[in-house]
This record gives sequence, structure tokens and C-alpha cells, in this order.
Amino acid sequence: MLRSLLQPVLVLVFAAFPAAAQTANPGSPAPASQAQDPPTSADTKKPKKVLTNEDLANSTGKISVVGNGQNNPGNKPKAAASKTANPQYVAAVRNQIEKLLKQIVDVDKQITDLKNFKAGEPSTNSSGVQLDKRYEREPIEVQIRALQDKKKGLQAKLDSLYDEARKKGVEPGQLP
Repeated sequence: MLRSLLQPVLVLVFAAFPAAAQTANPGSPAPASQAQDPPTSADTKKPKKVLTNEDLANSTGKISVVGNGQNNPGNKPKAAASKTANPQYVAAVRNQIEKLLKQIVDVDKQITDLKNFKAGEPSTNSSGVQLDKRYEREPIEVQIRALQDKKKGLQAKLDSLYDEARKKGVEPGQLP
């Protein structure tokens, strides 16, 4: 048993001696092959030529010029203002957004109530009695997580409604 453990240890020790002998001393100079650096690719590239006004007068061909050129797309007249949205569409989207915002507020209230109940604080309801609520067997943490997921879904729907309305030309001030 001792012999089976001793053999791998001895092999590792004898393998470490040649590796330790090959390491360089910090005081010894570096070998000549490492001292010379090969020329870098930046040194071999030609530097970019900067043209002056005199060079432009002597050159032939087309040269790109920054500023007010004849082919500049900035000189073209811009299209008319983007289309405005249909007022009926704006009203429908506004109603959908308001409905989603009310649902988000309700979910926030439910989350707050559950967190308060978990902490042992009284309910935020005025009477403290919830006649329309039933007994839940799920733990409070699971209920809170489910409500937070529901809130994320409602927020995603709200964001998609805003994006869709923006794409159809609804101005930001027209929506809540």
C-alpha cells in the first residue's frame, strides 16, 4: 500500500527538479533571441497622406469633400411631416392604456397587502374585512411572485401598446 502511494510522489518530485533548474534567475540577462523584437505591423504600414489645398488643385479625379457638396443628401428637401394618427385609434389606445394602468395599480395594492400581511401589519383596506376574498392555500411568497409576474406581463403589454401607437404616428402628448 505504501509503495503504491510512494511511486507517484517520487515521479512528481523527480519531474520537478529539471523544471526548477531551467527557470531563469532574475539577475541573469535575457537571451539574445528574446531581446530583439520583430518589427511591428504599424511600422511597416505607410502613414496616411494629408492633402492640402495645393494638392487638391493638382489632382485629377473625384475627391470627397466635407461640407456643402452638390451630391450631399442633406440638400434634398425633406418629406412632409409624418402622418398623424386617426383620432378613433388614439381614443381606443388611450382606453386600453388606462385599463392596463388601473390593473397595474390594483396588482401593486395586492402585492403591498400581501407584504404587509407577511410582516404582521394590518391590511390597507379601510374595514380590514375582505368579503370577496377566499382562503388561499399557496404560501404568501408564491402569491407575491405570481402577482409580480402578472405585473411584468401587464407592463410588457403596456410597452407594446406605446410602441405600436408611436409607430402609427400617435404623438406622445396624446396618450397618458
